[in-house]
Amino acid sequence: MKNLILSLLLASALAFKLNAQNVSVPGNESPTHNLIKIEKMETKTNESQSFAEYQEVAKALQPYIKSARTGDGKLSRSAFYDHAHVVGSMDGEFNNVDADQFGENLSTFGPSENIQHHIAWIDISGPAAAAKVEFIDWLGFRFTDFFVLYKKDGQWKISGKVYDSHSRN
Repeated sequence: MKNLILSLLLASALAFKLNAQNVSVPGNESPTHNLIKIEKMETKTNESQSFAEYQEVAKALQPYIKSARTGDGKLSRSAFYDHAHVVGSMDGEFNNVDADQFGENLSTFGPSENIQHHIAWIDISGPAAAAKVEFIDWLGFRFTDFFVLYKKDGQWKISGKVYDSHSRN
């Protein structure tokens, strides 16, 4: 008798919990169950779109990353909006240049064939994004670049860059 009462109590508690979580037992689907299926499908679609968006931001950074290796200032310039600025310091000297000047400077530095890079993170909120890229052996030094990007007319571009030149600060 005790076992029967205990079993009934456990079954009632489980039914209450499933109902409270809007979960239905298979074969007894409710309209709520169908809504959960739709939400899961929308979540999966949103995750796929989100993943694709991260790839697009990473792709937008590639001209800049490639220009670090090649020393091609024009290629670097193509990754930035016209209004973009680059801010940081090297050898204790504060630098604040527009994207044109940064591209010209990069061209004078020349290639860094042994450079390595790593996109540490990308954070996206609608048409706005931020990214952190680490470089090692860029002209023999380590740099950390923080980018702010914006998506306009379906295309991501760099709106600004702030950098740390580590041992060159």
